[in-house]
Amino acid sequence: MALGDVGKLLLIVGAVILVIGGGLVLLTRMGVTQLPGSISVSSGNFSFFFPVAFCIVVSVVLTVVINLIVRLRQ
Repeated sequence: MALGDVGKLLLIVGAVILVIGGGLVLLTRMGVTQLPGSISVSSGNFSFFFPVAFCIVVSVVLTVVINLIVRLRQ
């Protein structure tokens, strides 16, 4: 892999991280942080939050996007 290819790959990865971060900020501002199905446990000094429903939604969206990208490249 040439150095130019590595640079392009890093730019693409950076752009993807930027888009994901922006999307998360927008979702937080819209109040989509706690969907039904999220696990939240608090006890004393300990608190645990796992967004099960949000993970499923993100997984479905990423699956669709990646499938579209792969099909368009063929």
